[in-house]
Amino acid sequence: MLDGHLVDVGDLVLHDAGMDVRSPTHELTRAAAALRSRRTAMARKAPWPLSIDGLAALRGVGGLGAESSAKPKRKRPDPDDDEAYPPYANDTDPWKAHFAEIDALLDRTSKVLAGETPLPKSRSHLVYDPDQDEAENEDLWLDFVKRTNHWPAIAAAAVAWNTWLDLNLYTRLPWLGLTMAASILRARGLTNHLLPLAAGFKRSKFRPQGREGAREKLDGFCSVVEEALEIANKDLDRLILARELMNRVADKCRSNSKLPELVDLFLSRPLVTVPLGAKLLKVTPKAVDLMLAQLRGALPRELTGRTRYRAWGIV
Repeated sequence: MLDGHLVDVGDLVLHDAGMDVRSPTHELTRAAAALRSRRTAMARKAPWPLSIDGLAALRGVGGLGAESSAKPKRKRPDPDDDEAYPPYANDTDPWKAHFAEIDALLDRTSKVLAGETPLPKSRSHLVYDPDQDEAENEDLWLDFVKRTNHWPAIAAAAVAWNTWLDLNLYTRLPWLGLTMAASILRARGLTNHLLPLAAGFKRSKFRPQGREGAREKLDGFCSVVEEALEIANKDLDRLILARELMNRVADKCRSNSKLPELVDLFLSRPLVTVPLGAKLLKVTPKAVDLMLAQLRGALPRELTGRTRYRAWGIV
């Protein structure tokens, strides 16, 4: 993760599948949140993460959208103010207004129970700054991203990330700023996938202190991109080598063999298990075991080493 904590990939996969062996740790929960944000950013087209709805989804606030974010907060009337509660002198039925209020309350409760209206979360002043309006800062950041649409992709992503840091946006989600910067590069067509900028930031020597000039900030972000590209290229070389080794075995199989499809499954998934292979290839688990044994030395490394949950992957 961005804060330097390492988690076991097997625990992360089990937690993502809802099959935790033990109670998840704080580090594992944060790693799962970072994984979900990247997965959400890749699930939709490139410009979507750079919107109010996209940013809300990346933060894990599924029910919040543009309408709910833009809805102004209504001030509750003062009970002692007579003008706030005018008398119902012209009402033929004095209970009509009370029944209308009860019906409105029941309607709002039904929407909350149905998930249409999200419940406001209580925010502790010990953790969050009560004077900081994150919604306003979020609007400022999105407006800044729109005003830099004509800039070069690297410069726009670098300035957007530094503006994110200057506004102290969602400090409890430190990976989100780099995910948004990677989304800008993807939206500009510079990349087809999200660059692992968080991993590149961990390997780079650049650590923003807030005292750097514009050129130093740009150079620092470029170093993060270079490290991310180096990591991505190494992963690509690793995938190419693994594909060549497995294809040597798959080329010798019968034409109706499912082994080439298993090879493609290894290339498209970070982890492959026997139940997953049986489900996607539409074969029995025993057939997957036989194909794994058939790969022999070309078989990717086993990542978990557990009898309860065995998984293989190209890492």
